[in-house]
Amino acid sequence: MPDRWLEFDGLVNVRDVGGLPTADGAKTAPGVLLRSDNLQGLSERDVRRLVDEFGLQTVLDLRTPGEIAGEGPGPLHAREVRHVALNLIPHWDPREPDAADRIVPHEKREAGDLSHHYVGYLEEAPENVVQALRLLADPATGPAVVHCAAGKDRTGVVVALALLVAGVPRDEVVADYALTDQRIAAIRARLEASPTYADDMRHRTLDDMRPHALSMWHFLDRLDERGGLEAWLERHGFAAAEQAALRARLTAA
Repeated sequence: MPDRWLEFDGLVNVRDVGGLPTADGAKTAPGVLLRSDNLQGLSERDVRRLVDEFGLQTVLDLRTPGEIAGEGPGPLHAREVRHVALNLIPHWDPREPDAADRIVPHEKREAGDLSHHYVGYLEEAPENVVQALRLLADPATGPAVVHCAAGKDRTGVVVALALLVAGVPRDEVVADYALTDQRIAAIRARLEASPTYADDMRHRTLDDMRPHALSMWHFLDRLDERGGLEAWLERHGFAAAEQAALRARLTAA
């Protein structure tokens, strides 16, 4: 697999989802969608690269309101870049007594399997999952970046669904998700350095944070149990025409 990492001063988990093969022999288009960790640490050079070179027009921020408030506006807010907040964990309240110091909830895991947690996004915030895909399907969105805190779980699920709609085979989708493991130590270091996430990191080992491929495989299996991705999307208002639009945007030459 070619090196897909994009190197920035203030980011450690960034890659363009372009260049992935599709089932019909095409490839996903570069320069349309980036996936990333938290954008708070962008340097001025990073901002110039994203806005002037990549042509970034839209940021899809999947963090909770608590995370966004804790971090404050990032450097891209000073530029003419649209920011859309789409919380995938709407029922999480860090003020609850049993929340301890966690800024986001602990995953419901079984031996490293995060699929229960990922299904939770579909069950608790289907409208925001669909809205993220709808924005990516809209040409007016322009080049976009999807991010959360680590660029691993929430970002991983939304990007996986988008790639599946685009026709990327499951094994390639899972491989893209699992690629984040190469940067997990650097991701943890970034989060530990943030006052917003530092206490949360005290509760997590490095292994606890790893994106195991089985999590995405099991998530897709659970999606099949619900009738499959296409049926799930249609039930939540993202019908065939919009799916085709997303496919066209992500695979356009």
